[in-house]
Amino acid sequence: MAPIMIAALGLLMVATAFLSGLFGMAGGLILIGVLLALMPLPTAMVLHAITQMASNGWRAFLWRAHIRWRPVANYMVGAAVALTAWSLTRYVPDKPTALLMLGATPFMARLLPANIKPDPDRLWQGTVYGTICMGLMLMTGVSGPLLDTFFLGGDFGRREKVATKAMCQLVSHFTKLVYFGGIIDQAASLDPVLAGVAILASMLGTTLARRILEAMTDQQFIAWSNKLITTIACYYIAHGGWLLLRAPVLAAFDRGGLQ
Repeated sequence: MAPIMIAALGLLMVATAFLSGLFGMAGGLILIGVLLALMPLPTAMVLHAITQMASNGWRAFLWRAHIRWRPVANYMVGAAVALTAWSLTRYVPDKPTALLMLGATPFMARLLPANIKPDPDRLWQGTVYGTICMGLMLMTGVSGPLLDTFFLGGDFGRREKVATKAMCQLVSHFTKLVYFGGIIDQAASLDPVLAGVAILASMLGTTLARRILEAMTDQQFIAWSNKLITTIACYYIAHGGWLLLRAPVLAAFDRGGLQ
């Protein structure tokens, strides 16, 4: 890859890591879209995994005193279940289906009865969410708004949400790296220079976000987080719906069926 492209990707990684460092979300969703447009899927997945491992790992280290380890352990059980299932089946849905799934999941979580609202401290919920989120990670490269919605439940302050979710995301992206870097038939390799830039850029963006997160209140964090989740989910639904309908609509135009 040309040096100017590596530099441009480095700047993008700083920006997306800053966004993720501030809200614990969204940055990875933006980055994977750009990477998929520039390189083959396995390579994009491996680079995204390395970038997000650095971003989430550094974020978890910066906020290590606020990590809630029980939800992390629950999530790891679910991630192991998903990796085992996907390693056996190698199932990959088409892109429209994946986008629609990602967009619908946070709304489905919000419609749950009050007695089973997302609670990261519950073993069965952590395991179920971990399995579903890890499955989405292996299908689409990101776990989507579902994990973000899950960590807005429970008695968590903003620092605890960001720190605990960072540890869960570190597990997820490591699992994705193992899957796309070794388990699938066309395992990807990666330029070590680009990998190094990704790690440093992610750590820098995460560090820059820390002061702003400290200045926010828990109410501001929750309000902005919910807005981001809803916006991203609506985009996924709209994009997935368009991809699903695009072929028949264009075919109808070609046949002269629509004027």
